Amino acid sequence: MNLSDENIRREMGKSCACFNLRRAARIVTQKFDRAFQEAGITANQFSILMSSYNQDPILLTRLARFLGMERTTLSRNLSLLESRGLVAIETGSDKRERRITITQKGIALLERSLPLWQEIQNEVVESVGREQWEEMLTGLQKVSREI
Repeated sequence: MNLSDENIRREMGKSCACFNLRRAARIVTQKFDRAFQEAGITANQFSILMSSYNQDPILLTRLARFLGMERTTLSRNLSLLESRGLVAIETGSDKRERRITITQKGIALLERSLPLWQEIQNEVVESVGREQWEEMLTGLQKVSREI
């Protein structure tokens, strides 16, 4: 393989899993971030709050694994949510454990944010087409499980 070969560079841009998944994720995230500005949160924070809802308390390591995030990245995000009173972080029986609980204030914010999420979710699904969305979602879930 030679990077000076224009065909190789073009093909990599068209088919590279990492490039294309990250690009799509950034574009969709930006769309959700703009919508969530009204609620005062980011798409990432919404995902963290939703993932911790009805799982009280959830271990930080388990939440990080579920979200596909590095523990340190999640810790930084949780600190911001904790400072706003949206989650509580407690030490577990093992002093290294951190247990995350969404607060009533966090639940109220989620409830206010759901219509914003639904609107953008519908836009994204409609732009792709429902059938293609279902196929893509199945594929993305498979990638998340298999890799």
